[in-house]
Amino acid sequence: MLQIIRSNDRYHFETDWLSTRWHFSFDHYHDPANISFGPLRVFNDDLIQPAGGFPMHPHKEMEIVTYVMEGALEHRDSMGNTGRIGPGEIQRMTAGTGIRHSEYNASKKDALRLIQLWILPEKSRLKPSWEQKQFSNAARNGKLLPIAVPVDRDAASVNGAVRIHQDATIYTSLLNPGITTSLTLAAGRRAYLFLMDGELKLQSKNGQASDPPVTLSAGDQARITETSALEFTGGKTAADFLLLDLP
Repeated sequence: MLQIIRSNDRYHFETDWLSTRWHFSFDHYHDPANISFGPLRVFNDDLIQPAGGFPMHPHKEMEIVTYVMEGALEHRDSMGNTGRIGPGEIQRMTAGTGIRHSEYNASKKDALRLIQLWILPEKSRLKPSWEQKQFSNAARNGKLLPIAVPVDRDAASVNGAVRIHQDATIYTSLLNPGITTSLTLAAGRRAYLFLMDGELKLQSKNGQASDPPVTLSAGDQARITETSALEFTGGKTAADFLLLDLP
């Protein structure tokens, strides 16, 4: 089953330095029918103006994954980690028993666009930790590239992905027009897709039955359940998307 939520139907909040679209209840936005999707608790699409950002603040008991689309993010945390995240990089922070961090646009002239998602961990009271990895457009061109995988995944199959403390995998993909890739979902699994840019044709299959393809535009999301396989095809413009395989 596909639940499609169009870009304009996402909750939008704006300040003098932030324009953000929240996929789930967050901060002052509360919708009891839109709290989470499996262990996926937060999915925020943030546009941060030059020099803007979030001052030091605390987190607990959450896997926080940050993916930068444009610009550069400056990160600092209470463990002493500092660094910048740019396009082609992903960061995982395990908040565990407690951590504080700040996030700022590293540029004084260019805007920063990022995705930040929070995933509930399988275990509580984990030791806080931080990890950042880099990937190339070539590595995700025409296929699904895993960039975050369960912490117990076989090291040989990780391929430079960060590790998260949940049975979930995050993929990124860049599909040129007409190029197709697919994903098989195990029984009882669900998937979450967000199209960051371009156009994508999404088809759900269950055994021998196939639903008609659905066309997604930039900013659209799909929440997918009771499906055994998904097929993705680049539309009129190259499709740049994130896909989560979730329990």
